[in-house]
Amino acid sequence: MTSADDSPAPKGAGVSYKSSGVDIDAGHEAVRRIRALAQETFTPGVLSDIGSFGGLFQPDLGSLEQPVLVSSADGVGTKLKVAFAAGRHDTVGVDLVNHCVNDILVQGATPLFFLDYLATGRLAPEVAADVVSGLATACRENRCALLGGETAEMPGFYADGEYDLAGFVVGLVDRSHLIDGKRIEPGDVVIGLPSTGLHTNGYSLARRICFDHLGLSVDSPVEELGCRLGDELLRPHCSYLPTVRSILGDGTIKAMAHITGGGLTDNLPRVLPEGCAVYIDPSTWTVPPIFGFLQERGGVDVDDMFRTFNMGIGLALVCRRADVASVLAGLIAAGERGATAIGEIRTGAGVVEYGPVDRNWAGDD
Repeated sequence: MTSADDSPAPKGAGVSYKSSGVDIDAGHEAVRRIRALAQETFTPGVLSDIGSFGGLFQPDLGSLEQPVLVSSADGVGTKLKVAFAAGRHDTVGVDLVNHCVNDILVQGATPLFFLDYLATGRLAPEVAADVVSGLATACRENRCALLGGETAEMPGFYADGEYDLAGFVVGLVDRSHLIDGKRIEPGDVVIGLPSTGLHTNGYSLARRICFDHLGLSVDSPVEELGCRLGDELLRPHCSYLPTVRSILGDGTIKAMAHITGGGLTDNLPRVLPEGCAVYIDPSTWTVPPIFGFLQERGGVDVDDMFRTFNMGIGLALVCRRADVASVLAGLIAAGERGATAIGEIRTGAGVVEYGPVDRNWAGDD
């Protein structure tokens, strides 16, 4: 005997995938919008279209004798919370691509293709298209293909109106041109390239100060910053490939460090050989206003600032003292006007110390 609770649902009243929160039609619409954006990034090596089970790419190895693939994966982090609050989704894709490209650039690699992963509770095709438009813009600027990705609708897993975003890049470099820091020695100089702001790191602390402690919103004008808070916090993470590309492979760069989570304090030691330390002089560059604002308004200790944020330096290069002038000239010729020598390598135990350093960068008497 079948109880009332076991009775089959009336015809037309059954549970469907859509009633469970997954809209297949919305997924198809998102793919339709994304396909055109991705196709604009395709390079000659792309052999497949968006929608294939796997992306096909045939690399042009050119004159590379020992080609090495370099890969990296990352996310945008809690900067996404600022994008949600601002209702602006066209910059986080730029953040993601540029972050990943910088991560392989420090080893001398240039990107071939990029893959993304976008997961949300309820798929809004227009939001997905905005996100992918940022991905596509950055891929074009970095000369890499947006080869494919995944858009996942996961009801009940993410709050309504929120999503997560991750990316994966694959690049190429000849083994003879790998940059690994092994040639670093005391006396070498550190050159810093300016950041555009917070990039994609330290947002848990920044949000705590701005929104929880100060009670500001993304629309709040901040006099010290000269703009609305949301505009400052959403400044895109920049790519250093366009300006560094011209000096890759000429042997002058001994190491590079992408200044992300951990700041200069934790990222520079990652490229140091044993027996070396870094001395950085913060007076050699102008720290952008956002960092002073966060430090003062949040009462953050200076050591925490340098270990949480990039403090205005997004990429650090290490070269011989005798090569400083030529490296700076190459960067300037490529359009980088803010590069400057910020420190030096000394004998030490793989740490970063801050304070005045000898500014005789050119090695003159």
